[in-house]
Amino acid sequence: MAEQQGATYADAGVDIAAGDAAVEAIKDVVASTSRPEVLGGIGGFGGMFALDTQRHPNPVLVSSTDGVGTKLEVARLAGRFDTVGIDLVAMCVDDLVCIGAEPLFLLDYVAVGAVDPDRIAEVVGGVAEGCRQARCALLGGETAEHGGVMGADHLDIAGFAVGVLERGTELGAPRVGLGDVLIGLASPGLRSNGYTLARHVLLERAGLDLDDPAWEGAEATVADELLRPSVIYSPVIMDLLAACPGAVHAIAHITGGGIPGNLNRVLPDHLDAAVERSGLPVPRIFSEIARLGSVAPDEMDRVFNMGVGMVLAVAADRADDVLAALVPSGVPAAAIGTIVEGSGKVNL
Repeated sequence: MAEQQGATYADAGVDIAAGDAAVEAIKDVVASTSRPEVLGGIGGFGGMFALDTQRHPNPVLVSSTDGVGTKLEVARLAGRFDTVGIDLVAMCVDDLVCIGAEPLFLLDYVAVGAVDPDRIAEVVGGVAEGCRQARCALLGGETAEHGGVMGADHLDIAGFAVGVLERGTELGAPRVGLGDVLIGLASPGLRSNGYTLARHVLLERAGLDLDDPAWEGAEATVADELLRPSVIYSPVIMDLLAACPGAVHAIAHITGGGIPGNLNRVLPDHLDAAVERSGLPVPRIFSEIARLGSVAPDEMDRVFNMGVGMVLAVAADRADDVLAALVPSGVPAAAIGTIVEGSGKVNL
């Protein structure tokens, strides 16, 4: 009987050489996101960031973590991983700006069944692009190979972001007042929420292929619509806060739970949000999901953003200034309601 050779990590499902190659492949793209406060490069045990205490003598650090959810399954099926990193950054940094914090840096975590350096580079390239859009640094990260636990072509990503604001400038429910105008920022697609329902309706119930037209006569495919990268609102919001100081009282990031499940988080107990969304059109993809799945309107509203990615509560006498300041961003915006007396509820 032949002598059995000694076991190796590679035999067990983890390729250290491939992991090293993946790190080498992303060094330049990570460096492209650097800010002056970043100290050192990737490869150490921790990322270093020198907080500017002259600009923020009384700093408050704000943190957020999130993932991309089952949008990654669409990416896997389509073999397209270049934009899911943008979604990851959006989900993290757009929570920070809801409090008024400037995103400073982000770290990512990539878990795979088997390391493919090209795929890792594609994913992290998207993360870096998102960080450039958000004006924050990709300070570090981790790639973990879960051989024997995840399928070889399966992947999951998570992010952790940190921002800063000056103590006393925090946005939120305590600043919201009766008569505030609600301004919505448009979302052209699903962003990263509701994909379990979207996949069930479009791919399972309706039996569509990812390369089919998204709807009759559409130039975009189902994959194009489902992988449409998230708008990153943080630079738009930071520019707005600088241009219109004091005008914005609170911001809600419309993610899982839709407008009802997110706008309520910035409402005082004695006020309601009366929402009327006709100023921002509902993108066609939502109508197709509702039609093909016979999804009830209230279910659509509590699962998807329905074309509204952010809602700002703004002082009534500053609403026109805010809308004018948003024009250069290129993100469509419109008044979509007001703050009225109530009990902390959202009324669509």
